[in-house]
Amino acid sequence: MAQLEEVNIDNFRHLVSDRALSGETMLLNMGPQHPSTHGVLRLLLELDGETIINAIPDIGYLHTGIEKNMEAKTYLKAEVMTDRLDYMNTTGNNLAYCMAVEKLVDLDVPPRAQAIRVILTELQRIASHLVWLGAFGLDLAAMSVFLYCFREREAILDILELCSGQRMMTTFIRPGGIWRDVPVEFESAVRDFLKMFPKRVDEYEALLTKNPILLDRLVGIGILDAATALQHGVTGPTLRASGVNWDLRKARPYCGYDQYDFNVPVRTEGDTFARYIVHIEEFRESMKIIEQALNKLPMGPVNSDNRKFVPPPRSEIGVSMEALIHHFKLWTEGFPAPKASIYSAVESPRGELGIYLEGDGGPKPYRVHLRTPSFDNLSVINKITQGTLVADLVAILASIDIVLGDIDR
Repeated sequence: MAQLEEVNIDNFRHLVSDRALSGETMLLNMGPQHPSTHGVLRLLLELDGETIINAIPDIGYLHTGIEKNMEAKTYLKAEVMTDRLDYMNTTGNNLAYCMAVEKLVDLDVPPRAQAIRVILTELQRIASHLVWLGAFGLDLAAMSVFLYCFREREAILDILELCSGQRMMTTFIRPGGIWRDVPVEFESAVRDFLKMFPKRVDEYEALLTKNPILLDRLVGIGILDAATALQHGVTGPTLRASGVNWDLRKARPYCGYDQYDFNVPVRTEGDTFARYIVHIEEFRESMKIIEQALNKLPMGPVNSDNRKFVPPPRSEIGVSMEALIHHFKLWTEGFPAPKASIYSAVESPRGELGIYLEGDGGPKPYRVHLRTPSFDNLSVINKITQGTLVADLVAILASIDIVLGDIDR
């Protein structure tokens, strides 16, 4: 039996049961290097045989100080930090931050840029869900699914690279619009993906959805009821799998999402299988949004013409001294933001990603605070694993889809 000093529970004595303190139950470390955890996470497990009494998360191993680093940079330069937040949702992070800046300084965004933002963030949602599904399958010993999902993800990363030159950390969405217009090959590349991907989703389902081994591992396991989810601030697919129809794209539309016809997948079971189904259905809904955005993609500028906040186009820099000076001043000195505070949120692949931004009249944010979905979603892991077996823990942890960079920051 593990001794208390061996697992170092000084910070967790109030969370484990009296039986653990007296030595009746076993305390076991899972992580922070356990290969089955999603990122660098430690779980302190209290076990009675193979039954979980408590599963207490210990976070912070990936802490990078992103919020304080952003406060030390100008509004334009701080955006690069958001790519490193939830590294499975880089364009979505960029969008959340840019919307916060635009709200703070009252900056407009042209319709074409709004539509391109929607296309890119929905592609990013699909890519994130592909990583989730591949890792989920891998955790359950379904190696083929992992390889198939990463095959499809490559096509999305190729599209992001086509636009920005980068596969992941694109910083393509900028305050006032996007970095530059998409290339002429963009539309055909996205349509090729939309033509290919539906059959691939059907393949995933053929392998998994009615697989009796998978059903035994997922159905009725790790049940999260709606009341508990709401009490802990859970959002995203994890919340919707518990019967709560809440999606910011519908509830509080941004980027013109009110113009698109799509459904919000909801299940009522609240178990690990329900969370899997919601993710699968979101593949199809994101494809519907992307196709509609492509079909109505307007022509026109992709950046605001408000030169107080938006750098001039590169084409002007070589022919206009005024444009060159303006470009230089924006990237060296930045722009002043009013002394005010705002909160802006988007629906990330994991739930509500919110940014609190406070200005003090200078070129750098006085305060940046991130409301990340993974932090709240992880908070329920103890409640939904109590009474389950250790063998179920990996599937339950995988199903809530956390990213440690989104938690520790």
